[in-house]
Amino acid sequence: MPKRGKNYSNKSQSFDKQQVYTLEEAVGHVLATSYAKFDETFDIAIKLGVDPRHADQMIRSSVVLPHGTGKVTRVLVFAKGAKEAEAREAGADFVGGDDLVEKIQGGWLEFDKTVATPDMMGTVGKIGRVLGPRNLMPNAKLGTVTFDVAKVIEEIKSGKVDFKVEKAGILHAGIGKISFGNEKLTANALAFIEKIIQLKPSSSKGVYLKSVTISSTMGPGVKVDPVYLRALVKK
Repeated sequence: MPKRGKNYSNKSQSFDKQQVYTLEEAVGHVLATSYAKFDETFDIAIKLGVDPRHADQMIRSSVVLPHGTGKVTRVLVFAKGAKEAEAREAGADFVGGDDLVEKIQGGWLEFDKTVATPDMMGTVGKIGRVLGPRNLMPNAKLGTVTFDVAKVIEEIKSGKVDFKVEKAGILHAGIGKISFGNEKLTANALAFIEKIIQLKPSSSKGVYLKSVTISSTMGPGVKVDPVYLRALVKK
């Protein structure tokens, strides 16, 4: 177990780490225990009752957060013709085809998200080995392989978060910045959790939402009551 610093240890003692809290209470503790000099990311980690080894229990999707992520996202779009012009007008940072493929093959990776029209996927496939391991490959399941490029660019720029459950059934994401405050972070967390609950596979038996923990980048994790969250989402 890594050695923790004095600030972390002091902040950890300000609440009961074994207790589960309502979402609003937990967010309050996260804000109170944030101590870094930079604007920390607000993180959420969820343990799900799924087995990702089974294709029908692989949870992978995206959600547009009501208050965004607080990050500036550089969007690259593979498109041509009218769709290339549409992407530029929608605010894409980089738009092109073979020229971008060649640039990426040369080692350039100064972007955060990629979008491609379906007719460009043959071109994009040439750099699949570069984009894939970095989670930068356009994906139809995430809505980033589409002819509706303007809508997708707008969603990404406004705070769209992609997520995928890991082998151990754990899913995590950054869903805001500490500077957002309690109300906005609570709303973002609720939107994220609501989306996860909507994605529950029919083959998942037993408890689906096993545990939820939120934290700042440097701060201690605070447990949120899963039962409370399920009831909150149903409302």
